[in-house]
Amino acid sequence: MNIALTDEALQWFKNEMEVVTGDTIRFYARYGGSSPFHEGFSLGMTREEPLEIGVQTVIDGVIYYIDEKDLWFFNDYNLHIDVDKQLYELKYDYLK
Repeated sequence: MNIALTDEALQWFKNEMEVVTGDTIRFYARYGGSSPFHEGFSLGMTREEPLEIGVQTVIDGVIYYIDEKDLWFFNDYNLHIDVDKQLYELKYDYLK
C-alpha cells in the first residue's frame, strides 16, 4: 500500500494546515461516519508525531503516514488524496 498526494492536495496542506519541513500528518481510522470498506468508520487526519509507521510518503520534508495499527482500514488499497475543487476540501480515494 502507498499514499499518493496530488499537487493540489500538497498545496491544501500548505495553505490550510501551514505544513512545513519536519511536520508529520497522520491518516487514521476513526469511529463514526462510513467508508467504502467499513460502515461506522471513516478516515481522519491530524498533525501528530508517529508511533509505529506502517506506511509513509515524504514530500518536501513533510511525512504523511498511517500507523501500523490503522492499516486494517485500507484493505490493501492505496490512499490517493486530492482536493474537491468546488468545496476546497480533501477528497480521499482508495485505489488498487
